[in-house]
Amino acid sequence: MSVARRERLRRGAMTVLEICAVAALYLGSAKLGLLQQLVRGQVTPLWPPSGIALASLLLCGPRVWPGIALGAFLVNVSLGPSLPAVLAIAAGNTLAPLCSYALLRRTGFRAELDRLRDALALIFLGAFTGMLVSATTGSGALTLAGVLSTADFWPTWSVWWTGDAMGVLVVTPVLLVLRSARLPKGMPPSRWVETLLLVAATLGVGFLEAGSTPLLFLGFPLLIWAAFRFQLAGAAPCALAVSTFAIVSAAERAGPFAGHDLLTDMITLQAFNGSISLTALLLGTVIGERNQAQREIARACGQLAEMATKIALGDHRPTFPDDKDGDREGEGAKEAHHGRAPGRA
Repeated sequence: MSVARRERLRRGAMTVLEICAVAALYLGSAKLGLLQQLVRGQVTPLWPPSGIALASLLLCGPRVWPGIALGAFLVNVSLGPSLPAVLAIAAGNTLAPLCSYALLRRTGFRAELDRLRDALALIFLGAFTGMLVSATTGSGALTLAGVLSTADFWPTWSVWWTGDAMGVLVVTPVLLVLRSARLPKGMPPSRWVETLLLVAATLGVGFLEAGSTPLLFLGFPLLIWAAFRFQLAGAAPCALAVSTFAIVSAAERAGPFAGHDLLTDMITLQAFNGSISLTALLLGTVIGERNQAQREIARACGQLAEMATKIALGDHRPTFPDDKDGDREGEGAKEAHHGRAPGRA
C-alpha cells in the first residue's frame, strides 16, 4: 500500500470519527435540552445542538455536516409525528448551521473571537439570521403534519427561533473558547483564588435565581467581573451557567417566573438570556481586543526605545525588525567603500 493511499485512508477515518463525534454530541445535548421543553414537548427556550452544530462547522469544516444531519434525525425520529415531518425538521436543523457557517465565512469570521466584528457577525449572522431556516422549516413541518394549528404557527416559530439563536449565542462561544484554552503557566495563586471565587459566586447566584425572590439581575455583575478579569474565556462559561440556571427556574415556575402564564415567562426568560449572552460576548470581545491593542502598543514602544538608544550611542542607521533588504544594502555599501564590488570576494 502506497504512502499516499495510507494517508487518504487515515484522513477518511478521521473524518468518520469526527462525524460520529458530532452526531453523538448533537444527540446528547438535545436530550439535555429537551428536559426543559416548554412548547409541544419539542421546542425549548435554549437549544444547545444549534450551538454545537455551528461550532463543529467552524472548527472542523463543512465535512462534518453528515454528523449534524444524523444527530438531528435521531433526535426527531422519536418526537416527530411522521417520517416526512422528521426528515423536514432534520433538514432544517442541518441547513440552519450550514447557512450560518457560509455567512460567517463570507465576512472573514475568525474562530478565535478576538475582534468585535467577529462577535457582531456571530450575533447577527450566525444566530439571528441563520436560525431562521430551522425555525421556519420546523414550524412549517409541524403545521403541515397537523400537529400545530395555523394559529399556533407564529408562537411556536418565535420560541423555536429564539431557542436556536440562544443556543448559538450561549454555547458556540464556549466551545470556540475551549478550543484555544490552555492552562496558564506561572499564574500567581491570587489568580487561582479569584477564579474559584468567580465559580462559587456563579453557583450562588444560580441558586438564588431558582429561589422565591426574583434576583435575575445578579448575574450581570458576575459577567462584568468575568469579562474584565478573564475576557471571553471567563465571560462565555459564566453566561452559559447563568442562563442554564434561569432556564431551570423558568421550567419549574420558580422565582421571577412564578405566577405568570407561559407567554410572559418565555418573554422574560428569552429577554434575560439574550441580554446575558450579548453582554458576555460583546464585553468579553471588546476587552480582549483592547488588551491586545495595549500589548501591541507596548511592543512598538519597546522597539522605538531600542532604536532611540542605538541612535543616542552613535548608530545613526537603526535596524528595523525583519529589515533584511536594509541589511544587504548596508553590507553592499561597506564593500563598495573598501573597493570591492558588492556580492563578490
